Amino acid sequence: MKPVLAMIVVGLTPHHLGVHTPRLSAFARHGMATLDTVTPAVTCSVQASFMTGLTPRDHGIVGNGWLFRDQMEILLWRQSNRLVCGEKVWEAGKKRDPAFTCANMFWWYNMASSHDVGATPRPIYKADGRKLPDCYTVPDRLRERLTERLGPFPLFQFWGPATTIASTRWIAEATKIVMQESNPTLTLAYLPHLDYDLQRFGPNVTHPAVQRSLSEIDGVAGDLADAARASGRAVVILSEYGITNVDRPIHINRTLRDAGLLAVREEDGGELLDPIASKAFAVADHQIAHVYVADPQLQPKVRALLEELPGVEHVYDSSDKSAIGLDHSRAGELVAISDARSWYTYYYWNDDSRAPDFARTVEIHRKPGYDPVELFLDPRIASPKLAIGKRLILRKLGFRALMDVIPLDASLVRGSHGRITDDPNDGPLVIANPEYLAGRRAISAHEIKALLLDSVFTP
Repeated sequence: MKPVLAMIVVGLTPHHLGVHTPRLSAFARHGMATLDTVTPAVTCSVQASFMTGLTPRDHGIVGNGWLFRDQMEILLWRQSNRLVCGEKVWEAGKKRDPAFTCANMFWWYNMASSHDVGATPRPIYKADGRKLPDCYTVPDRLRERLTERLGPFPLFQFWGPATTIASTRWIAEATKIVMQESNPTLTLAYLPHLDYDLQRFGPNVTHPAVQRSLSEIDGVAGDLADAARASGRAVVILSEYGITNVDRPIHINRTLRDAGLLAVREEDGGELLDPIASKAFAVADHQIAHVYVADPQLQPKVRALLEELPGVEHVYDSSDKSAIGLDHSRAGELVAISDARSWYTYYYWNDDSRAPDFARTVEIHRKPGYDPVELFLDPRIASPKLAIGKRLILRKLGFRALMDVIPLDASLVRGSHGRITDDPNDGPLVIANPEYLAGRRAISAHEIKALLLDSVFTP
């Protein structure tokens, strides 16, 4: 067996290779193919396809979240690997050779898994409302070793308006430690940094912030690849999706509410989406929305309503969801996909004064949909550092203080993903040794599992 490092450089496309990514570009010159990703082209769905060699209709990960019908709750960013159906790449590797081991460094669905070594973000939630940076590891003592050497996992630089290269660099350094100490056969690493500025500013390489992010991720990914090769590993570089320029948010839930289909309940002056009482509502996830319709007789009406919305490219129902591989019980009765310049917000209130308290915070688990506006500080706050510092001081003094610094302005977002890009060069890629690509110019996401196993077991 030959050890392999497979790293995901999120958002990287062929168009990004060039002057700002000299090291990644050098790797690509030896062997590169475009990636035919899955629908939806979002983190959890694509990574599940990489892991299992299956499409969402078979592994069941129909998005970054969905309506859990047995609980009637919308849940995003779950962590249990048991939600993913199908044989995982490390399980297939162990079947071929019992000595095969796998380290999963921050790929999603990292908990309750059968891999040998793993690490994933896992904040500590205190009773007074504080959220403290931390991670969950297998084995448990790995968490202590990584924290001793690298400091606590920089959670607040991993997502939110304060994101920097620091969290991605921490993951890369932790991966180097695991490769050295545990020597896994297959190491999986997730490097998310580039994704954030592409959503903030769009994918255009002429933007200074995008240029800086490309240069930063090139340095971190290049160092990790060099460390892997120095230890005798082959290196495979992946990305999950391509991000397109957007300028049109679609408030799909407000449309459903105005039509009398979406219900809310009032709690302490704010409005909460009520999945139980709603006739129809959407779980917005970038450029895709799962629309759950309680009464089958209402589906034609809801579909017609959504098809009239500017920016909605296609609405799928039970007759054609199989065409995009989303004929699974977790998917919505309807699946709406936007055009390239549009994306779906989760917003369901019509008056910002009625928005729930979590709407203005970084709160990925309570919001009933994905919210990229969490990457921005509210521009109406005159002194953001002072505002944040005041709230942190109150928390340290034992007071409950809401970190309500996120705006409610969806027009700030400039990049999104989820649909298949029109141009493959704007989409994801695979960089690997030419013998593993076997002359292919394009590889499907569900073929990555086999590619990784071939990289390990082919002499």
